[in-house]
Amino acid sequence: MRGRKPKPTRLKLLTGNPGKRKLNEREPTPPVEIPDCPEHLTDAAKVEWNRLTKELTALGILARVDRAALAAYCMAWARLVKAEGRIKKSGEILQSPQGPIRNPWLTVANKAVEQLQKIGSEFGLTPVSRSRISLGSGVAPTDKEARFFG
Repeated sequence: MRGRKPKPTRLKLLTGNPGKRKLNEREPTPPVEIPDCPEHLTDAAKVEWNRLTKELTALGILARVDRAALAAYCMAWARLVKAEGRIKKSGEILQSPQGPIRNPWLTVANKAVEQLQKIGSEFGLTPVSRSRISLGSGVAPTDKEARFFG
């Protein structure tokens, strides 16, 4: 590990570059564009894909190169939805010949939540990751930015 992950230049500009460190003027900035939805996504994952691509594009933080990360997020979402449905039907504790056991779908749900938090923070989809973003002076928020970032 080399320490903290670097903050993208766009976020540094939004926060007013509090560390006053030199900005990376050569940082790649792919054009804002909705990537094609992968065909292998389940119906639940596609619904989440459509919801998120609209929001992230409006904020100007989604590019075609983000396709794999967004697909992973949506697959984790679909996995969580499926696991929670199974838990709801059968309960958190199951009866086995050896006695009560924890429902294996709880493990699936917990892992999906971990993945959602990890990938979601990369896109600013968690409350903590959003709390680290604030508009610097002289930068007027768009309506979508104001709604998303509060």
